[in-house]
Amino acid sequence: MASGQPTIADVARHAGVAVSTVSYVLSGKRAISELTRNRVLASIRLLGYHPNAGARALASRRANVIALVLPLRSGIQVPVVMQFATAVVTSARRHDHDVLLLTSDEGPEGLRRIAAGALVDGVLVMDVELHDARVPLLRELGRPSVLIGLPADTGGLTCVDLDFHRAGQVCVEHLAGLGHRRIALLGAPSAVYDRETGFAHRTRAGVVEAADRHGVEAVTEPCEENAADVHARVVELFTRHPELSGLVVQNEAAVGPVQAALVGLGRRVPYDVSVVAVCPDQFAEHASPRLTSVPVPAEEIGRQAVSLLMRKLHEEPVPEVTLLEPRLTVRDSTATATAEPVPAGDGTAAARFCDGTAAAR
Repeated sequence: MASGQPTIADVARHAGVAVSTVSYVLSGKRAISELTRNRVLASIRLLGYHPNAGARALASRRANVIALVLPLRSGIQVPVVMQFATAVVTSARRHDHDVLLLTSDEGPEGLRRIAAGALVDGVLVMDVELHDARVPLLRELGRPSVLIGLPADTGGLTCVDLDFHRAGQVCVEHLAGLGHRRIALLGAPSAVYDRETGFAHRTRAGVVEAADRHGVEAVTEPCEENAADVHARVVELFTRHPELSGLVVQNEAAVGPVQAALVGLGRRVPYDVSVVAVCPDQFAEHASPRLTSVPVPAEEIGRQAVSLLMRKLHEEPVPEVTLLEPRLTVRDSTATATAEPVPAGDGTAAARFCDGTAAAR
């Protein structure tokens, strides 16, 4: 090998293959056996070869860049969002792609702008609303796209997310199994519900449905992010419903303040009130007491989103919707209800929404 940076010819000689084979491995334009591909990639790593991005893009007609569209709006938990972004960037690099992060809230126009040029090969979209204004454009774009989240109509799209509807059900089933018959959901901030962001509405629907099925009375409330608002919400909730013995919390920023407010009310966790959270594991593990939780698998969702997008770039078939099954991790914040269960009457109970009205049966 000559002095200086290794060339594609050096890689080919080292791997014992043709230069064209190395090119196909890099571009993905032609199927290469796994054995040969691994040999070429090993030679690339050993020699420290870095293909010229501009030349590679011209040859493959690809930019080797994907866009991650993430409007940073009110109610969004930035630490959790960064977990998703980190997972996307890490996974994209494994596919030899960089990530262009778009954080301005431009809606459809932002997508139109990046799709019109040759800056990116495909698009990942986060913070998906049930009736997202970006969805019609995504169906028309010439660029492959994947949504991290579910709109109400998934036709013609590719979506991946945690099954938040099932997550809400799992939380209620756990509490009901412990004998709790009056529970509350402290959910996302009001702005998230007002925007009709999918994950919050789907979790709430799952809680209400499971509560009705198990003869549990459920109240659902939005919950803001700052400690003072959380404290006021918890005090108001237990003033109106002093018989509550179980809480489901879907708001990472509110986890600590909720526990502090319960202490201030003289309600011990889990002896007086059991608490289940829908949140990343590190929030649950660092709480005191440690929270029983359904984790949000940001890393796995990000990895799957990138994988789906890469398959679409290679014109491979992909499922319309990929939902990750929620799993409950039992920790120290839930216990058997001490109060006598309330008779359910006809086998159902009134499940109340955040405005306090009874849900339809």
